[in-house]
Amino acid sequence: MQSLVKHGLVDEYRLIIHPVVLGSGLRLFPERAQPMNLRLVSSTRFDKGAVANVYHPE
Repeated sequence: MQSLVKHGLVDEYRLIIHPVVLGSGLRLFPERAQPMNLRLVSSTRFDKGAVANVYHPE
């Protein structure tokens, strides 16, 4: 996925966020010289605390 992000080939990001702190792991997005601007398109909250967000790059 990182090479697709790097070349601007992703038109939508669907992220499910769980309320857990792990402290380490692999990066979801590669290092970038410029920040990536994302626009929140929708957000759904689930009973157990997870949130599903859909973003489009600007």
